[in-house]
Amino acid sequence: MAGLIAILLGFGAGVLSALFGVGGGLIFVPTLVFLGKDAHVAVATSLAAMVPVILMGAWRQTRYGSVNWRDATVIGLASVPTAKLGEVVANSLAGKTLERAFAVLLVAVAVQMAVRALREPRSERPITAARPGAETTDP
Repeated sequence: MAGLIAILLGFGAGVLSALFGVGGGLIFVPTLVFLGKDAHVAVATSLAAMVPVILMGAWRQTRYGSVNWRDATVIGLASVPTAKLGEVVANSLAGKTLERAFAVLLVAVAVQMAVRALREPRSERPITAARPGAETTDP
């Protein structure tokens, strides 16, 4: 049963990651905690599981010309030293405290996104990426 749930979790993470640019934290961690894993194990497993999702997503989006590599490099390099800090803090917290902090983070992000979505004008058109070499027409 756990293997089937892991497969479904992987499928869900792949779709949601490609669709919204999310994955590990929003999908893996809560699901693994729900399945009875310790919060520390869920976070660490999530980080490891996202490596193939990130590689595939970045490769595919690069083919569409959607990746801003300058921003990605700056953000990625800036996150390296602070990732160690996050690991030290996470390991110093009790499992339940880490779960609660994660829940607060998810609620805060959801509220922030809802507020922005409701404030922004709806006149923005969705971005449609064409396959490389394909002609595009602007309706």
